Parts: sequence; C-alpha cells; structure tokens
Amino acid sequence: MSTALFRPLTPRWRMQKRWIDGRPMEEAAADFIKPNDRLSSFERLEIYNRQYWFRVLDCLWDDYPGLRAVLGQRKFMKLITAYLTRYPSESYTLRDLGNRLECFLRKEPQWAAPREELAMDMARFEWAQTVAFDGPSKPAIAPDDILDTPAAKLRLGLQPYLSLLDLNYAVDNFLMAVKKRESAVLRGEASNAVESAPTVRAPRKRIRLPKRTKVYLAVHRHDNMLYYKRLEPEAFAVLSGLGQGATLENACANAIAASNRTNIDWAEQVKEWFDNWTELDWFCRPS
Repeated sequence: MSTALFRPLTPRWRMQKRWIDGRPMEEAAADFIKPNDRLSSFERLEIYNRQYWFRVLDCLWDDYPGLRAVLGQRKFMKLITAYLTRYPSESYTLRDLGNRLECFLRKEPQWAAPREELAMDMARFEWAQTVAFDGPSKPAIAPDDILDTPAAKLRLGLQPYLSLLDLNYAVDNFLMAVKKRESAVLRGEASNAVESAPTVRAPRKRIRLPKRTKVYLAVHRHDNMLYYKRLEPEAFAVLSGLGQGATLENACANAIAASNRTNIDWAEQVKEWFDNWTELDWFCRPS
C-alpha cells in the first residue's frame, strides 16, 4: 500500500500530550523507555505509536479488499481512519479489528456514501469470512445422533463459524473478481523476466459494481478451507429458523409456507439440503 495515501489522512499519528498520575506523559515515559543521543523517551514512544497506527490501518486494508474496491482507495482510507478513531482495537489480536465495522457503518453511513447499502453488504460478507476462517467450532452432530428424535421435538444448533447473510447485492461474485484482478497484478509485479522487452502497462480496467439482486449466502469452512455457498430462499429460512431455536418441523413448515414456488417435491428437496448440510458438519448441539 502506498504511504502517500496515509500522510494526509492520519492526523492522529502524533500522540496527544497527556498527564499520567499528575505528571506529563513526556516525564512518565522515561520510567519505562530509555532515551538515546537523538530521541527523548517520549519521542521514542511516539515512533511506536505511529508504527502501531500504520499497522492497524494496513491490516484493515488487507482484510477488506472488496470494501476497498467498492469505495475506492482514498475513500476507504478515510473510512477506516474514522472507524479506528471511533473504535480503537481492544483485543490482543489484530484479527478482531473489523468486528465493529458493521456497527460503525450503520451509525455513520456517510463514510460510505453514496454506496452505503453495497458497502454494508460487503463489510458483512468480508467479516463473515474472518469468522469462518478461525471462529470456534463444536462437535458436529451425526445422523445417528438424531435418528430417534421426532421432527416436532428436534432442535439443531449451527456451528459458531457459520454465518447466514441476507444480502441485496451479489458481493460474492464481485469479491471473486476483485481478488482475481489483485492476484494477476501481484503475479505481474513479482515477475523477474529480465529478457522480456519493456512494455507500457495498460491501465487497469475497473471492475463493474454489482447490481441490486437478492442473494442468500452461507459463509463457512470445511476441512480447514474457507467457502461461501449460495442458498435458495427457503433453505436460508430453514437454517435461520434453526439458528433461532425453532424445531426442525417448525423451521421447515414456516419456510415452505412462505415460499411462492410450486411443483416442488418439498420432502425430497429438504432431504437433499439436510444431506448436504450434514456432510458439511454445519449442525451441532444447540446452546
């Protein structure tokens, strides 16, 4: 990432002068940081503060390529600078940096204007991938574990790493295109073919933003690999119902009753869904 994007957008990189236990921070810093022949204790602390600030910005830059493509680089930098100012990291791991980005965009949508809704969908989708990648898991339920439980009484929990997303844009296809382009650019920059004749780099073609269309996604992992899977509306409704504590019978009945589709063997369709979801280990004991 170009540091030129940082300089005009990070006015907070110089530490505010504060008091600690009645003493100026410059004086307090000397208790745990030694000065050298060029820098005072406080100035050395400022360097760490600046490096940390750039580090957290850089992490969000890498974690949200889709949101960056939706907003553009400069607008994205303004967004994450405002976000981290409002919600500084409170976790020991940088993995959690984006856990309040959706909340921030809901409260302050002006940072994503005029693409607020698309930006929200993309932020939710990219955070769901972080959850799926290393979120906790529970022992999966095998078919034999529930064979004797009637559907009217059976409740199934969903794995904590599984996210169900009701979206208004096809952000999955858009993000795939963004990552494909970035991968191609990286391969080009990594090339060391000195025998090749120098060429003029063609301008990158902008990826077309997705149009509004209803998309239901399940973001999950399987065999330690990250996946996202499109769901039919009724399948999404069944899983959402189970996730909210409904019995299997009620979750399926409510989803089918709300469907506009006809000429479908729902018994066969539901069986096919559950065979697939069980194979993917999506179900666990409910909390």
